Amino acid sequence: MLVPRMRRLLPLLLVAACLALPASAAGAPNVVVIETDDQTVADMAALPHTRELIGGAGVRFENAFVSLATCCPSRATFLTGRYAHNHGVQAIRPPFGGFYRLDGTETLPVWLQRAGYATGIVGKYLNGYGSRDRSEVPPGWTTFHGLLGRSTYRFYDYTFNDDGALTHFGTDLAEYQTDVITTRSEAFIRRRAPAPEPFFLWTTYVAPHTGRPGDLSDPPGFDSAVPAPRHRAAYLGAPLPRPPAFNEADVSDKPRPIRRRPLLGPHRIAELAEARRQRLASLLAVDEGVARIVHALREQGELEDTLLVFTSDNGFMSGEHRVPKGKVLAYEPSIRVPLLMRGPGLPSGATRTQLVWNGDLAPTILEAAGARAAFDVDGRSLLAFARDGDLRGDRAVLLEGPPLSRSNGLPRFTGLRTRRHKYVEHLRGAVELYDLVADPDELENLAGTPAAAGVRARLAGRLARLRGCAGAACR
Repeated sequence: MLVPRMRRLLPLLLVAACLALPASAAGAPNVVVIETDDQTVADMAALPHTRELIGGAGVRFENAFVSLATCCPSRATFLTGRYAHNHGVQAIRPPFGGFYRLDGTETLPVWLQRAGYATGIVGKYLNGYGSRDRSEVPPGWTTFHGLLGRSTYRFYDYTFNDDGALTHFGTDLAEYQTDVITTRSEAFIRRRAPAPEPFFLWTTYVAPHTGRPGDLSDPPGFDSAVPAPRHRAAYLGAPLPRPPAFNEADVSDKPRPIRRRPLLGPHRIAELAEARRQRLASLLAVDEGVARIVHALREQGELEDTLLVFTSDNGFMSGEHRVPKGKVLAYEPSIRVPLLMRGPGLPSGATRTQLVWNGDLAPTILEAAGARAAFDVDGRSLLAFARDGDLRGDRAVLLEGPPLSRSNGLPRFTGLRTRRHKYVEHLRGAVELYDLVADPDELENLAGTPAAAGVRARLAGRLARLRGCAGAACR
């Protein structure tokens, strides 16, 4: 007698639960953000499922950038919708960076919880997380599966903080980190889908970031990504792309740190080729993971009611301008990232060329969720851009460098990325100016040329206004 009675009561209980939700959560979409680490736009070649299931079924933003191209500041921008000079996270380590530099009491998951969302994270959080208290769960997370401390960059033999309890994974093939992140993301979706409240999930993969364990084929002294064993030989023999900026022959117009770099020799180029093969191979498990997450959403009847975003926290240099590896620089491979988005009310198979940046993601999600931030954010929602490719604006993205030193919080450089130009002022006096329409590979610095004096003055004035902006002044 009890079971039939409960079945009759279930619809009433669900209605009551929905009525108890905040008004902003009623009918709001789920949100799933899938983020990789150190991935370039060119690396999308290894992600065919992702390109089809998110980009092909939604919108691809061709001109997406990050303001400060390194992990922790970029993730803090995602969580706050603010530039680094406003959220305060300028680096990956103290005193000007790391997990403890961010005020976690007012971030995207906190705001979504207030709006009635169940929130979850699986994977990498912020650099330095867990270094003081291994059981700490940051504010705003209904479900927290965060990789812990230095084990974050181990693809085997790593530890999760699972809502305050530590779970260690070993060295079995099934414990490959990317696959575990996917499996836990699927479980979150299946667990939350029957509930009346919408959910927000941040699936944050470490690939294609370098990690451990090493491999016999790793270039000597050159950290590499860690592919799943099943993908280890997927790109065997693949050539290294050599765009015009690769191993740039003449860097006399570049700042001194670039001028001092020698040309890359054949051995270093061979090392770069192997490192790229492993980067691409490591992304194949991510691509499988995206397909599995989309399948889980479809299986649970949630896919058409979910805003699904794919992006990376920053790009990566692979020999451009003689820089063999790394990020943090203002050059295009470092700051440009993939950004794909599908969801309710968005077109399918669309490409957008508007200038967007990672500070736009939080306000985009807030608009979709009907939620509010606790302060005026620096970015703007991308939903209007996604729906209307003809919508234009004279936007500029502020580019910020990491601190010059551990004792001085001044950024190494600040700059602007507009639709046509890039303008960068370095703290030690160098200036760079590129016409990205005529010179997309940033080979010819126009800063010292008389013909570009007017453009330089205009961009310098605009940078001066944007450098310390907050809220609406940044938009």
